[in-house]
Amino acid sequence: MCWVGCKDVDAENQLNIYAASSLAEAFRALSHGFVDQHPNADVSVTFAGSQVLRLQIEQGATADVVATANLEHMQSLKDAGFVSESTVFAHNALAIVVPLNNPANVESFGDLSQAKRLVLGTDGVPVGRYAQQVLAKAEVRFAPEFVRSIQKNVVSKENNTRLVRAKVALGEADAAIVYRTDAVSSAEVKRVDIPPALNVRAEYLQAVLSSSKDNELARAWMTYVTSPAGQAILAQHGFEVD
Repeated sequence: MCWVGCKDVDAENQLNIYAASSLAEAFRALSHGFVDQHPNADVSVTFAGSQVLRLQIEQGATADVVATANLEHMQSLKDAGFVSESTVFAHNALAIVVPLNNPANVESFGDLSQAKRLVLGTDGVPVGRYAQQVLAKAEVRFAPEFVRSIQKNVVSKENNTRLVRAKVALGEADAAIVYRTDAVSSAEVKRVDIPPALNVRAEYLQAVLSSSKDNELARAWMTYVTSPAGQAILAQHGFEVD
């Protein structure tokens, strides 16, 4: 089994998956489970921000399955004819992460304005857009001044959620807004929950690409991810499954 750039593999047994960065640990575990059920398959997974994956596919990158962290990027691929249909396979929420020593003393969402170095995702990446939705809700619950005090402390916007988290883990930021699963999967940051009334429910979708060289194997992957075994793996990694 390999993750990226497999070579000298029988094309009939090769499954190339493009997946959102926040799916990294879960999809690696899913790949192991899938190969247990399909011993002749070789799985290669490329992880990047959903917007990067979409752009690469639009520019001719070869893959069998794509999994995105929101509907918009998947819909763009569908509108352009790269996929015909997609299915929701998991959900996520957002959380704040801070360094383990928590220098800004951010213990709740209401403390977020104390973070003098805040990192978010870019406006083009799902985690960045979801963060803006959270801040929009906070304007109503708290006050526009509170949100402006948070926004003025944004020192960086990154192209995927793992880069956002890395800024905190490296001590280059006092806080960041990432997916809850990013907080759960790292021992290098501390999680601060966002109240349910302010949070969002991120939707993960997958689809077989029209250019897939092994449609049968690609659909077998889709089925596995939504099977009880696949859903259990996603739940173990902090995703919400129905």
